[in-house]
Amino acid sequence: MLAKNDVAKVYDTVLSIPGMNEEVKVNFKTSRKNLLLLNKVIERGLNGKETDDKSVSILETIPKEILEELGGIAAELLNKAGLTEMNEKLKSF
Repeated sequence: MLAKNDVAKVYDTVLSIPGMNEEVKVNFKTSRKNLLLLNKVIERGLNGKETDDKSVSILETIPKEILEELGGIAAELLNKAGLTEMNEKLKSF
C-alpha cells in the first residue's frame, strides 16, 4: 500500500495529464430523488460529514438499492467521460 501522501501525488499527476481539462458532455436521466441523494453523497464526501445537523442520518436511511443506483450513475458518468479504466487503476492505490 502507498502512503496517503504518495496516493495524493499520484492523483495530482493524473489530474495534470494533458486533456484532463477538456469538457465532456454527459447526458443522462435519473429521478429527482436520486439527484438529491447524489448531492448529499457528494457533500458528505467533500466535507467528510453532512452539511447540517438536521440531515445527519439521511444517508444512513437510504435503502441499499438506491445507493447501488447512485453508484451506477457515477459509473455511467465515468464511462461517458472515458475514465473507467483509469478510475479502476487509481482505486488500486
